[in-house]
Amino acid sequence: MYVCICFAVSETQLADVIADGARTEEEVGDVSGAGTGCGNCLDRICDRLRAANPLHGLEIVEPAA
Repeated sequence: MYVCICFAVSETQLADVIADGARTEEEVGDVSGAGTGCGNCLDRICDRLRAANPLHGLEIVEPAA
């Protein structure tokens, strides 16, 4: 199944990109093109990135001193 229709990126290809170290939507896009076209696949990409890193997309706020 395709994750990104615009660039024909499959779930397997996305998993490989993430396994090779991509940790952001931008890094996925740089390597595969996924997420750089119409943007409809960004939620699916984020889901896969979050599965690899549960903190993906969360803003970490340092406590005030």
